[in-house]
Amino acid sequence: MKVLAILYDGHEAAVQEPRLLGTTENKLGIADWLAKEGHELVGDGFNSATCIIFVSFGASGFQQQGRARQRFPEAHRRCRSLDHHPLPSWVSHQGLGREGELAHKTRVVAVQLTVSQAKNLKLCITAGVGSDHIDLNAAVDHKIQVLEVSGSNVVSVAEHVVMSILLLVRNFVPAHEMIERGDWQVSDIARNAFDLEGKVVGTIGAGRIGYRVLQRLLPFDCKSLLYYDYAPLPAAAAQSVNAIRVEDLKEMVSQCDVVTVNCPLHEGTRGLVNDALLKHFKKGAWLVNTARGAICDKDAVARALASGHLSGYAGDVWNVQPAPRDHIWRTVKNPLGGGNGMVPHYSGTTLDAQARYANGTRSILENYIAGKPQDPANVIGEPHFNLPCLPHLTFTEQSVWASTSRRLMVSADFAHN
Repeated sequence: MKVLAILYDGHEAAVQEPRLLGTTENKLGIADWLAKEGHELVGDGFNSATCIIFVSFGASGFQQQGRARQRFPEAHRRCRSLDHHPLPSWVSHQGLGREGELAHKTRVVAVQLTVSQAKNLKLCITAGVGSDHIDLNAAVDHKIQVLEVSGSNVVSVAEHVVMSILLLVRNFVPAHEMIERGDWQVSDIARNAFDLEGKVVGTIGAGRIGYRVLQRLLPFDCKSLLYYDYAPLPAAAAQSVNAIRVEDLKEMVSQCDVVTVNCPLHEGTRGLVNDALLKHFKKGAWLVNTARGAICDKDAVARALASGHLSGYAGDVWNVQPAPRDHIWRTVKNPLGGGNGMVPHYSGTTLDAQARYANGTRSILENYIAGKPQDPANVIGEPHFNLPCLPHLTFTEQSVWASTSRRLMVSADFAHN
């Protein structure tokens, strides 16, 4: 069995740090294991923080390695223009890869390359959390199981959200930049620095990440913690974090000093945070997005920040990744010269998270090779129709189903703890 792995180049950092597992240099830590099992990992660099593995059996599989960009030029092109695509279904009836037995995807990578030609494709894995790049209808129709490493990055992202909130509220970045410049003018920083205590914080989405954000905010003694989601949290879980559900999004953001986005990307959330919604935000509110860049309208957010309607915007997700050098989110600031907490997309790929999703990916592969059942928590789409209505769901209906599934996961997490 051959495994084609298209990973991102870690360069010298990956050589120096072998725990950077999602790189071409370190190959998810599965190359030696596959070799011992009689399988072969082949692949090449791909200039995006994504991973794809195709596994092929017999003569129908990949017989040549080649360079990923030469073999998949359309995928490489699309990877840099995600904001121009109407829907985030990169694995669809029109695209699931070529000739492979197994397609493995990390994050959002556009491998839109004819599912009709993927005669032997059996499995799609997201090495991490978030399968919005996969059209579940297409996967089920072609009897392809869809899995992800459930929970592998939820703690990492939740911690990043809380860190970003604090960076904005305490006006940390301009303060650090002042020190780097050799200056010392405390009043220039303190005039826009606040305490998180006593503030109203709301999350758009209260799944496994959003709920953990609420948990981590409890010690800060916020005035109230609000959430907006399709389905309510289990009563005991909501009570444990003193969270209040607000059923109208405009009403929720109008109450919030801080809004954090923790929902999946689908047709109902693409461009959700736009001019129309931002006008309902409190003047001077802070916004954090570690979910998907395209959930926020790039230009609308920039205008709100530059005008001072938003005091700050932070996160690690971009509507195009890698973000172009001239992307406005790189440099836009509030009228006082601060409020920008944007970083590369790394919140869910700490070394701890990489170990979890690499181990989880190996576990899924081990189960597949041995013919063992998968952990139900990792199964997103099931070709044997364990979810009878799934083939007929629209993307919005899929999102409602996903939201309900996340409620069940939160309930299970709460019961476990």
